[in-house]
Amino acid sequence: MKNDRTFSERLFVIFIYAFSGLFALICFLPFWLVFINSFAAESAIKKYGYQLIPHDFTLYSYEFVMKGKQVASSYGVSMMVTIVGTVLALLITAMYAYVLAHPRVKYRNILSFLTYFTMIFGAGLVGFYILIANWLHLKDTMWALILPYLLNPFFAFIMVSFYRTLPYEINEAATVDGANELRTFFQIILPISKPVLATVALFYALQYWNDFFLALMFIDDYKLHPLQMMIRQLISNINISAYVGGSQTTYTQPLPTYGAQLATVCLTIGPIFLLYPFVQRFFVKGITIGALKG
Repeated sequence: MKNDRTFSERLFVIFIYAFSGLFALICFLPFWLVFINSFAAESAIKKYGYQLIPHDFTLYSYEFVMKGKQVASSYGVSMMVTIVGTVLALLITAMYAYVLAHPRVKYRNILSFLTYFTMIFGAGLVGFYILIANWLHLKDTMWALILPYLLNPFFAFIMVSFYRTLPYEINEAATVDGANELRTFFQIILPISKPVLATVALFYALQYWNDFFLALMFIDDYKLHPLQMMIRQLISNINISAYVGGSQTTYTQPLPTYGAQLATVCLTIGPIFLLYPFVQRFFVKGITIGALKG
């Protein structure tokens, strides 16, 4: 088949592929440096810095990190917060967005304005801390890591945009068949909302998994620290031996300060890295929700 592209068009295509490949390589390079240097000896990192191919390979950083109980404890906290928080946040956001999108809800416009207002203007850090720590008494509990993120206004509006693309005749047909609003939502609306549910679930999971700010404010007990807070402490070189080895542990080698940080980062990104392929097929469709249709 004859190629009808002109020379300028072929040159433009080559440029696009070259630019995209270079951009992908630049994005991949930091991940490679973190991964490959987590296997480098501490002395090699201090002498040569971060390299594409380290001089000395060792598993000592992973052995050091895995010696203590804190990694397993932080993993458990992060997994619990992410799973429970994502399920509850997705359910609450889906139900609230359905109310905002329902044409027969009388005060849906007022609720939409209040939701949009809270997205633009926050409550302030002092008031937020007093609410969680003093009024709700959630300090040093995992609920302090879950409740503040249960309803994200931006994610709610994404779901509202999707619900408005569904024909309202579905609700009318369900009503004629004797279904109430609750049954219509759970048995009809939710099953056909898998793309937006998967997209918002991924956003919530990333938010819960990557968050350390709530732990920094509300969690003083290091045994309840999630992985991200643990990484922050390691990067800050604060109580590194108490975190991963215990205060009574003696070491025959220098503490792998940089290696422990890199190894912990690699251990942290594993679950999210494995989760993304399962929701990728919904992600592209869900992220374009709200686009104009011809």
